[in-house]
Amino acid sequence: MEAKAYEIFRRRFFERIWSELDQFEEEIESTERLPLDRLMPILEQMGAFGLMVPEKYGGIGLSVTQYVPVLAELAKIQGGIRALVHVHNTTAHAISKLASEEQRAALLPGVAEGRLSVAFALTEPDHGTGADVGTTALKVDGHFCINGRKHLITNSNIASHFMVFAKTQPLAGEKAVSAILVERNTPGFTIERLPETMGCKGGEHGQLTFKDVLAPVRNVLGEEGRGLEQMEHALEVSRLFIAATSLGTAERAFELSLEFAKQRVTFGRPIAERQAIQRYLAEMAVDIYALRHMIFDAAAKCEAGRRVPAESSMCKLFGLEAVGRVTDRALLVHGGIGYTRKHKIERLYRDARLNWLEEGPPTIQTLVIAREFLNKGYGRDR
Repeated sequence: MEAKAYEIFRRRFFERIWSELDQFEEEIESTERLPLDRLMPILEQMGAFGLMVPEKYGGIGLSVTQYVPVLAELAKIQGGIRALVHVHNTTAHAISKLASEEQRAALLPGVAEGRLSVAFALTEPDHGTGADVGTTALKVDGHFCINGRKHLITNSNIASHFMVFAKTQPLAGEKAVSAILVERNTPGFTIERLPETMGCKGGEHGQLTFKDVLAPVRNVLGEEGRGLEQMEHALEVSRLFIAATSLGTAERAFELSLEFAKQRVTFGRPIAERQAIQRYLAEMAVDIYALRHMIFDAAAKCEAGRRVPAESSMCKLFGLEAVGRVTDRALLVHGGIGYTRKHKIERLYRDARLNWLEEGPPTIQTLVIAREFLNKGYGRDR
């Protein structure tokens, strides 16, 4: 999207975040459900489902750099809403990069409008992360016959199509993994709701079970057998986006802490005048400043067509640590009352903890970072 059009879109989008979406927070936190009947039409009108879909297919067509501040702003409000929008757009972005022209034309217009919804199905309850895939997909008469389980799949309650990673040649080892598009109502495919999460209330993270599920061979996304490479590329971008959610949550916690510190009075003086509180606020500002510049550096490289495995994992790793420190200090600034639902910091504190786990925990990020530098060395442009 051109710069002028983007600024107009972003301003209007941000206004609707705070005037229309933020009002759902109390209801969602109390019921632990997203009011989809009222929420989805608003998101559709905002264009929230087509943020990362190319304009050619009816989407908004934001670049990576343009999407980052939009996602960060969404992360300032109720986390379940952010998770819904984030997973849909990240998966749509991956599909738009991998799909054939025929697949894009058939799927992306509906995805952009919100008539169709897409979800990323990788994590499994019986295996590890990334390359440790146990789900199989064997070719049978022009179809893949899929068997296995996935869990913690966000948007499992609304997704019409799932991007499923499975071994298409199990005897060939871990490299023979493919990404296959599976429709929700395919026979043998069942979805089970998992218990509610600590934060980001309302977002559903279900368990998928595949028992002899048949998906046409034409549903493979990208090149068959190259699913792990495709997955890593998709995760690079998604990890950058998780860092953006860390940034948004941290910024909101900081904003609220500044305001509270000026208003809270003890011993006749605002606590903002106390050196201990000033130190908390300064440390929060440093983390936010550093994270913001890390993210936009990596986003610029990504937009220039470069692979950013180390940069995206560094952003994700630093982001989860930074938002953890910021929300810790925000709680200390607010004191005991911040531990209650009287203040939004209680919700932000819980929402931030999901960032530790989305797209791989810290151990995975350190593995990716170290591997990249050990294999390729350290260049000045990093």
